Amino acid sequence: MDRTAARVLIVDDEESQRGALAAMAVSWGFVAETAADGQEALEKLAEFPANVLVTDLMMPRMDGKTLLKELHAAGSSIPALVLTAFGNLETAVETIHDLGAYWFLEKPIQPRELRLLLERATAQSRLAERATRLEQQLSFTGVLGELTGASRPMQQIFALLRQVAPSRAAVLVMGESGTGKELAARAVHSLSPRAGGPFVAVNCAALPETLIESELFGHEKGAFTGAVERRAGCFELAHNGTLLLDEIGDMPFPTQAKLLRVLEDSKVRRLGGKSEMQVDVRVLAATNRPLEEGIRKGSFREDLFYRLNVFPIALPPLRDRREDIALLCDALIRDLNRKHGCRVTEVSTPALEKLMRHPWPGNVRELRNVLERAVILTSEGPIAVAQLPMQFQNGETKTTAAPAGGPEAIHLPVGCTIEQAERALIELTLRHTKNRTRAAEILGISLKTLFNKLKGYGAAETETEP
Repeated sequence: MDRTAARVLIVDDEESQRGALAAMAVSWGFVAETAADGQEALEKLAEFPANVLVTDLMMPRMDGKTLLKELHAAGSSIPALVLTAFGNLETAVETIHDLGAYWFLEKPIQPRELRLLLERATAQSRLAERATRLEQQLSFTGVLGELTGASRPMQQIFALLRQVAPSRAAVLVMGESGTGKELAARAVHSLSPRAGGPFVAVNCAALPETLIESELFGHEKGAFTGAVERRAGCFELAHNGTLLLDEIGDMPFPTQAKLLRVLEDSKVRRLGGKSEMQVDVRVLAATNRPLEEGIRKGSFREDLFYRLNVFPIALPPLRDRREDIALLCDALIRDLNRKHGCRVTEVSTPALEKLMRHPWPGNVRELRNVLERAVILTSEGPIAVAQLPMQFQNGETKTTAAPAGGPEAIHLPVGCTIEQAERALIELTLRHTKNRTRAAEILGISLKTLFNKLKGYGAAETETEP
């Protein structure tokens, strides 16, 4: 089949009529398929994605009007040309009005008129397809659910989320605090077949050890002091949906064994209960520190780790995707305007430059807090530097990304020269970034200047990435 040619499906119970129409369409460069009634047409469309539908109204089994109703109910936007005899012209016009058919043709069909309508309907169909593709590309490049980012690291994350969402696999989302782990989990849920079911999130670090089992599995009345009524746990509440176990590394060790059993047999028993109940829940987990560390220390079960770590996804910190800051600012400002009734338009260029140089140890959550204050102070118009916190106004923003264990200090002996101090700063920045382009950006110098300084130090070979 010619993949570039427009495709037309012709539906008519008269074999000679549909054969003649198909032959004309092929002579004009279309790829044509035929069906004897509406039922056969639906079956053909499953394998033949037509750009245009040409259908008679009066047919056995399923007539043309019912066919269009079925397509309309299924959300199909394929333009349809309705064939009609003089006697049912009124029905054809009603069909166009009620079901959105593209146009009608009276029998006997005039070839010139048919060709013109086929070409116009095809153009409309392809324009709609292009608009849909552009909308998808826009969503894929910048937004997925409530996650925002057009950078390469975030595009890779978006691709992973879209791939794993339709499956039943357990997902372990890793990342520093404030990187959007719960948003990633919500994206998996919304893109999955469980999207119509509940999404339940529980923070394992926020619950005392005495309450976490009750929160997860529920309890019967009188199960413990204070249990004055029966209460469903998170697994029950998330039945036919998704359960996010946030900060899973902080779950008490004894509870981990009970969780593992629920994951293995999909059955849960309330505290104080005598019977188990079957639950259908997809479990996602999130952590802000490596679980392998907990395994080494004996505070996290290795078997539970392997059960949860089926599909790991590591979210990048904001300092590793600074090119997303402007896009994030736009999205956050829109949300904050709605929340506070403000009319802030954007972040001014000087203010954005300040934001771009900040290390963002609190990641997107910290950025949101900074912008929320600025939106309230600005009220309307662009955000200026004066509306940012004091450390941004005083130029105290540090550009060096802090490593997980805290920022490394430069120790300079008394009497060292400016050149020696500069070299120490450059070498420290390169050790952290392992990338010249990133180091030059952080240091506020051009890549050429950085290269020349390294060449002068005889250290050009220290670069590990272009």
